[in-house]
Amino acid sequence: MAHTAELKTSLKNGEYDGKILSICADSSRLDYERARYISAIETFESLFGAGDVAVFSAPGRSEVCGNHTDHQHGIVLACSINRDAIAVASVRNDGLIRVKSGDGSLIEFSVDDVEIDESMYGTTVSLINGVIKGIKDRGYNAGGFECYITSDVLIGAGLSSSAAFETVIGTVINGFYNDMQISAVEIAQIGQFAENVFFGKPCGLMDQMACSVGSLVFIDFEDPEKPVVESVELDLGKYGYSLAITDTKGSHLDLTADYAAVPEEMCAVAALFGCRFLREVSESDFLAHISVVRERCGDRAALRALHFYAENRRVKEAVDAIRGGDVTAFLDAVKRSGDSSFKYLQNVYTNHDVEHQNVSIALCVSDRILGGGNGVSRVHGGGFAGTVQAFVSDGVVDEYKMEMDRVFGVGSCNILKIRPCGGIRVI
Repeated sequence: MAHTAELKTSLKNGEYDGKILSICADSSRLDYERARYISAIETFESLFGAGDVAVFSAPGRSEVCGNHTDHQHGIVLACSINRDAIAVASVRNDGLIRVKSGDGSLIEFSVDDVEIDESMYGTTVSLINGVIKGIKDRGYNAGGFECYITSDVLIGAGLSSSAAFETVIGTVINGFYNDMQISAVEIAQIGQFAENVFFGKPCGLMDQMACSVGSLVFIDFEDPEKPVVESVELDLGKYGYSLAITDTKGSHLDLTADYAAVPEEMCAVAALFGCRFLREVSESDFLAHISVVRERCGDRAALRALHFYAENRRVKEAVDAIRGGDVTAFLDAVKRSGDSSFKYLQNVYTNHDVEHQNVSIALCVSDRILGGGNGVSRVHGGGFAGTVQAFVSDGVVDEYKMEMDRVFGVGSCNILKIRPCGGIRVI
């Protein structure tokens, strides 16, 4: 813990520059991050007064390969990015929790009052309640605290701002009441529980796992209670590439049914074989009975299942390529993953609104710039409206960003770094 006044002075003097740089992984952002930390501390002081505080951080995430496989207990490759939620927090001894996030209202409730309330679905307080309940249910400690949270994870851009929020809340409680003994995997599982049960969103575990564990991670969800998590080292700069995420500004309104249909159709296929998830059905059995699948579940469900099986193989190919130092093979796997999402998973635009295809346009523009060995692009995350991801050769980064911003608006394209850590206590 450090006093807010002393902490601001130390930050201004650059005493935490090394720590901050190790997190943001980009020296060009150091001035911005330093000012951001100081501003967050000043906001905390205006809300709760000066005093001893700690600072916690949790990143957003970017899915690299394994699109829509986690909810079928599949395999994914994802990374944390250098955009994060930071929490300036202090301990309370009365069991009261007081949280303000960004420009939202101050939330205040007792740590003992965290039962499910369906009327609170979709709210920030429901996420906090869910994280606390999940921590308690696992036998860990939880107590009072007050904090201010600020985030530069792009909301609505498929970078998992909600998972970053869940992770930073869990990390605050982990730091204050559990000596950071709750594992990153458990923090992720707790975050998923909060989002599924308290927030009312049926998400998989990939978002929370990438945010909590950090770096580039290979995750096998065959047993979601005990996922296999392996770090994979990838220095994009070494190979002359940058990670770009472009928000195409498509509307996410009325897309709930589109998102829900993907796991529903995959599960319907699994049910034909007496299973709950596609991971439990062998690809050979599926192919042997594909005519029955088409007849009973429809062609789109069959295509989405075909995507699932091929995507699991592609993730392994991508990981093997990285570990073998073959960036060309890695990029090829990412590109094939994106093409499969477009053709077979069919999550690039909604069939209910074919006149608006922001992601399709973004992929077309990207292909025109990146063709000929300058990189690859793909639909990012859940799809249907939001963002595209691209691995862009450093020689065309400026051109790529300029063109994407021209088409989708200034600031639409963000050049990111892979962050080397997940949810942590910074100070």
